[in-house]
Amino acid sequence: MLALDFPGSQHLVDRLDRAVDHDREADIANALRNTLCELIRDPAVKLPQCVFAEVKDHYARRELYRSEEFGYAVIAMTWGPGQGTLVHDHAGMWCVEGVWHGSLEITPYELVEQHGERYRFESRGTMNVGPGSAGSLIPPHEYHTIRNPSADSLAVTLHIYRGPMTQCSVFRPLDSEWYSRDRRVLSLDAMH
Repeated sequence: MLALDFPGSQHLVDRLDRAVDHDREADIANALRNTLCELIRDPAVKLPQCVFAEVKDHYARRELYRSEEFGYAVIAMTWGPGQGTLVHDHAGMWCVEGVWHGSLEITPYELVEQHGERYRFESRGTMNVGPGSAGSLIPPHEYHTIRNPSADSLAVTLHIYRGPMTQCSVFRPLDSEWYSRDRRVLSLDAMH
């Protein structure tokens, strides 16, 4: 169901439907990543204006579509200057993320040790990505941070999740190496 109609929205949905119609998660992620890169560059697809409006105190999450047939959800995220995330997971779901506008710093992490409720991660390097780039996360390789490094411009990303992502785990630093885990309920921002 389309949450909001926008130029090229049905084309976007048709292309995403074809991309997710595979049996293996790796095949779905590869097809979605390639499709998303093409859709970002397609001048016929214009995301709704509301996704270019930042929310001052947090990055915005706006659901554009949820597939009844395939179960996936499409979320547009708006990152104000300097906004970002803590280390977090995707609650065991695959995800493909593409940069529609602006640029981001993305740092993948690997969970290397766990003692009770203490987690140790190692960074796998930071990537600076711009419009037209896309990446995928397939559990157990789902831990990462995202940040808009700009001091004065926003960034917009499109995220395709296996299903509605309503919660995740966030990891807060305890010291230089160890983190604690909190469960976070995720909400959606208004579409106006």
